[in-house]
Amino acid sequence: MPSTRQFRYLGLVVLVALVGCKQEDEMIVGPEQKPDYAKPLPPGENALVKLTDPSQFPDFSEGFLRRRNLELATRYSLDYLGKPSSHQFFPLGDVTHERAVASVKTFIDVLHSVQSGEELDAMIKDLFDIYQSRGYDDNGIVLFTGYYRPIFDARLEPDGEFRCPLYRRPDDLALDPVTGVYGRQGGGAYYTRAEIENGVLAARGLELCYLRKPFEAYIVTVQGSARLRLEDGTYFDIGYHGDNGHDYVSVGQHLVDKGLLAPEELSLQGLIRFFDEHPGHLDVLGINNRYVFFTPRHGGPYGSLNVPVTPFRSIATDKQVYPRACVAFMRTKVPARRPDGSVSDHRYSGFALDQDTGGAIRAAGRCDFFLGTGPEMGELAGRVLSEGQLYYVFLKSEYLNSTAAASPAAPAGPGAEPEP
Repeated sequence: MPSTRQFRYLGLVVLVALVGCKQEDEMIVGPEQKPDYAKPLPPGENALVKLTDPSQFPDFSEGFLRRRNLELATRYSLDYLGKPSSHQFFPLGDVTHERAVASVKTFIDVLHSVQSGEELDAMIKDLFDIYQSRGYDDNGIVLFTGYYRPIFDARLEPDGEFRCPLYRRPDDLALDPVTGVYGRQGGGAYYTRAEIENGVLAARGLELCYLRKPFEAYIVTVQGSARLRLEDGTYFDIGYHGDNGHDYVSVGQHLVDKGLLAPEELSLQGLIRFFDEHPGHLDVLGINNRYVFFTPRHGGPYGSLNVPVTPFRSIATDKQVYPRACVAFMRTKVPARRPDGSVSDHRYSGFALDQDTGGAIRAAGRCDFFLGTGPEMGELAGRVLSEGQLYYVFLKSEYLNSTAAASPAAPAGPGAEPEP
């Protein structure tokens, strides 16, 4: 099940992240030509390049300090790789299904055995081949962005205050097994966002729930999942269940191009404030033709592999060019809130599992990672915009038939250091 996310850039680019699905890009392009992070790979070229020069290897030691929930995420990857359906996506390059499974299992064994960052770095480099993403420029530069699961008030039935519906997947929506794109059953494009929000599906009884504000409903269709707070205080979790197959169009870019919003106001909070103060401009949301459908999903949020995504441990990439469920290592910058309430970027290196995809994450130059649930994480996710490097580790061929690929020992528990 593909997930969709949309991402929000700050400064020159704003991402309003959409996964759990994963999901799309909101890019604010200045007068100068911006890097084309969505540049497709040349035909026949792999996204990952095996590094043979040890001087090019990253320092994995920082991953020792940032281990919270890492083993949990690896076990979700093993759950996925244990499903027969996962075999169809391998081999990808020289990564077979057997190698993917063995790599994740061995990685858990390494986490159990190491006692320091230096030991972790040494064992990774001894047991695993190291691959680096080509990036958008063939020089390894990847743009990192963030996504989250929002929390909003909602009702299961409409009333005078809650009138903005979210829809279940219609029965005439079909996924093309070749392209992986949704469309009308029997062929042809499905309804656009504007048509759906103007009521074309209203007579079918597909309404799943109702939100208070149109832009809140828009955010949920961009993020692809939500935790909804009902009138009695209980929560109703929903997740991605298909989309209308249309490409994403940036609402933020449109507002900037029209002079309605300054680039420095392009944060999630800035966009919420804009539509609260200018409800007459809500019709602009219809320029984004992409729309996501939902189903109740407890225990998530879930990524495109249909396993839960884990804060700071799950990334979304283009699943046409990156291997599903495998162990990755990212080096970039992420925002963190300081004790005085301010938010600033700091250098970040850590391991993650490739467990999700995004509607606009369609190239080697993009990676989106999941930060968590709620408005605090939404604010931070909207500030993630930094270039960096993305690596993957795969068990060396000489170890594939060794005990390193056997079932791992019982969990040792997550590392104690909190995530930024």
